[in-house]
Amino acid sequence: MRAFYPLFKIAAILAWSAFVVAPFLWALTTSFKTANGVTGGPTYIPWVDYQPSLAAWQGLFGSGAGSIDIVGPFISSMMVTLSASLVSLVLGTLAAYGLSRFSYKAGPLGNSDLTFFFVSQRIMPPVVLAIPFFLMLGWLGLLDTVLGLIIVYVALLLPIAVWVMVDFFNTIPKELDETAMIDGCTPIEAFWRVILPNAVPGLVVAGIFCIIFGWNDFFFAFTLTFTQTQLLPVAIVSLNSSVTPWWSLSASALISVSPLIVIAFLVERYLDKGSIGGRK
Repeated sequence: MRAFYPLFKIAAILAWSAFVVAPFLWALTTSFKTANGVTGGPTYIPWVDYQPSLAAWQGLFGSGAGSIDIVGPFISSMMVTLSASLVSLVLGTLAAYGLSRFSYKAGPLGNSDLTFFFVSQRIMPPVVLAIPFFLMLGWLGLLDTVLGLIIVYVALLLPIAVWVMVDFFNTIPKELDETAMIDGCTPIEAFWRVILPNAVPGLVVAGIFCIIFGWNDFFFAFTLTFTQTQLLPVAIVSLNSSVTPWWSLSASALISVSPLIVIAFLVERYLDKGSIGGRK
């Protein structure tokens, strides 16, 4: 039985890989089909089962009949996600460092309670926050704007950054701070010159989580925008109608996941358990 263990392991990996890759392959082949290619029966192999066409891709970039401009929503999603992730990462890192290195007391409440308070903001269902956010942005005149969405996304992503960075800072010995201050650094200089460079893997992981949650959000992008601002998830869902254009939907879905795939490949080395734990 032990001799067959490597074969079972390889078979499990291949099965899981097929399960993960199959939807992407289906979307890729469908994106190069026409309406007849999708509705005419099962077709899989290009130039054999069907004749590939760029109509779906050209339509998404505003070229040709029935075109759908997806460039605007893509740029808006990039602006909102990256801006909110950066602000959340900066504020969350500072808050996490304070919670990791200093002790706070408010009656029976301490550091662990404050950390749980941040994390608990992600426990509430999004629908609970929809009306307060809607009223707040309406009062500020920021409904249906990129800036309004950035403010809301910062509130949603900040707990993620605090949660990840508190755990990571706890793995960095406090002796590093003390040694830096003995050498003449102020607490701020010790954080900037010594602790922060050692926290790069944690910053990357927290940043990736923020980008993923921000990029994939649909509920608030749909609830807090109308006509002036549209994010990519809302633009993709709007393609669904009485007759769903599966070819355009597949192409737009591939465009939607492509930034996350690129980021994952670029920062892959930071995502292993050793890097997250602060080990080289």
